[in-house]
Amino acid sequence: MSVRSADTLGGKAAIVGIGATEFSKDSGRSELRLAVEAVRAALADAGLAPADVDGMVTFTMDTSPEITVAQAAGIGELSFFSRVHYGGGAACATVQQAALAVASGVAEVVVCYRAFNERSGRRFGAGVQHREPSAEGAALGWNLPSGLLTPASWVAMAAQRYLHAYGLTPDVLGHVAVTGRRHAARNPAAYFYGKPITLADHAASRWIVEPLRLLDCCQETDGGQALVVTSAERARDLPHPPALVVAAAQGAGRGQEQMTSYYRDGLTGLPETNVVARQLWRTSGLRPADIDVGILYDHFTPFVLMQLEEFGFCGPGEGAAFVAEDVLALNTHGGQLGEAYLHGMNGIAEAVRQLRGTSVNQVPGAARSLVTAGTGVPTSGLILGADG
Repeated sequence: MSVRSADTLGGKAAIVGIGATEFSKDSGRSELRLAVEAVRAALADAGLAPADVDGMVTFTMDTSPEITVAQAAGIGELSFFSRVHYGGGAACATVQQAALAVASGVAEVVVCYRAFNERSGRRFGAGVQHREPSAEGAALGWNLPSGLLTPASWVAMAAQRYLHAYGLTPDVLGHVAVTGRRHAARNPAAYFYGKPITLADHAASRWIVEPLRLLDCCQETDGGQALVVTSAERARDLPHPPALVVAAAQGAGRGQEQMTSYYRDGLTGLPETNVVARQLWRTSGLRPADIDVGILYDHFTPFVLMQLEEFGFCGPGEGAAFVAEDVLALNTHGGQLGEAYLHGMNGIAEAVRQLRGTSVNQVPGAARSLVTAGTGVPTSGLILGADG
């Protein structure tokens, strides 16, 4: 993969299994147990046994190491194990690394997983509590004394500039929140099942950090999600229609920091997302009009608007109007605002369901899904497609 040329990964690997725990605010069990439950569920869904697995990928933030999950899940020898950095930005990159391993013959069946007690245990939304000395910590250190201590405050800086630049008010962010909750209300697995909201509800919710209200911020979740990746050839012999990896990409922009890239030329876009978008479109040969379902990382509503703009679904400053027009089926599982915050891994599972035709908010004839990972950090993305 290069930022200057297409790669040859597309069509060589597929997601063949998805599995998750329930999504809750207090799981009552360890993160290791959540990981193992999700892995076993994904393997069962794929029609594969633990002994078939020879590769594993997770996040650097995960507290359950690959070898420990393998041992607890009954998986034997591993020929490939890997971790991806930058929090939620790692989600789609776990599948990319699994696909690369499969396509190169390094592994035959790779499990990607993420599990945490993000509500009952470590709460990422609480922001910086303590950091060991590091280059990343030094970058954050320029902003912490000013009171920018939480993810919401880091995003609010860019969101405020975005709204100002395009003459918008915070109310326009509500279109993203309402869309996610509308889909979550019909999804029995979602935490906010049966609980849609209106634009008035959004506007009445309390301020967190202006211009972000409570309903602009994703929830905190306990749970686990796993995905199984194997070759496109083997996938065709397994129980479910495969979700082919049409294209996969990672991206970091110039002047990139983790959530605090305030020294770029502007704050109204997401350059890291643009890197991913260019790579996905170049490699796949597709364009926004070819996408049936968009699963866009929605930790905060304004970054969903910026992602739509970076991917070319609409022009700069037009994201809110685009969402309001309901042109693209967006976050049909409810997203992290409505279903669960699993660092984007549950979004990949929803993209697979859409291609299988089994989503609770199914888009008729869905053949191509775009999935994105965490924004404001080095990130990643996928285009998944139906076989044939």
